[in-house]
Amino acid sequence: MTGAPQVSVMVVDDHPMWRDGVARDLAEHGFDVRATAPDAPAAVRIARTVRPDVVLMDLNLGETSGVDATREITTELPSTKVLVLSASGEHSDVLEAVKAGASGYLVKSASATELVDAVKRTAAGDPVFTAGLAGLVLGEYRRMADAPDDGPAPPRLTERETDVLRLVAKGMTARQIAEKLVLSHRTVENHVQSTLRKLQLHNRVELARYAIEHGLDVDSEE
Repeated sequence: MTGAPQVSVMVVDDHPMWRDGVARDLAEHGFDVRATAPDAPAAVRIARTVRPDVVLMDLNLGETSGVDATREITTELPSTKVLVLSASGEHSDVLEAVKAGASGYLVKSASATELVDAVKRTAAGDPVFTAGLAGLVLGEYRRMADAPDDGPAPPRLTERETDVLRLVAKGMTARQIAEKLVLSHRTVENHVQSTLRKLQLHNRVELARYAIEHGLDVDSEE
């Protein structure tokens, strides 16, 4: 049987039963669980060795911080995505994780189905947030975008590129964007690639961060 390669995963949590349970659930759903880790130093050390596609990262790791581990992993291993899986839904925790480089944020009350889908989407490069948290992040970045900025003006995007970028910031997939804007999937992908080139970015996660940092996520319609 052939198909897409397995998504490789590492699970980081300081509670052994929870950590092992998540690892077991992901393995049962076809993921390649390469390792687990109980704290931030171990997470960084092991990630360097196993180089997973996705790291599921708890934030509260006893005396260590998942935010610090996230920052180190995403800096040293740019092809590895970090998806936070935390008991906390506090606004400050979400923002701190995203600023450290996390691609998404789920609370631990998420269902197994939601977790599996989130890991798949994170591996594919999509920003993923528990319902409600994306709005908090977008709102904060809108306020930051309203602050005076003496830096260079951003590259000029077309109206359609801006439409696509706004929907990327909401975490929508290319197929969902195509349906909403009544475009072909290929056309949406072309707009995404063109925008990446103009902004000198590398993937959709960076594109989403750019969008929310520049307040391009404001709803024009629902």
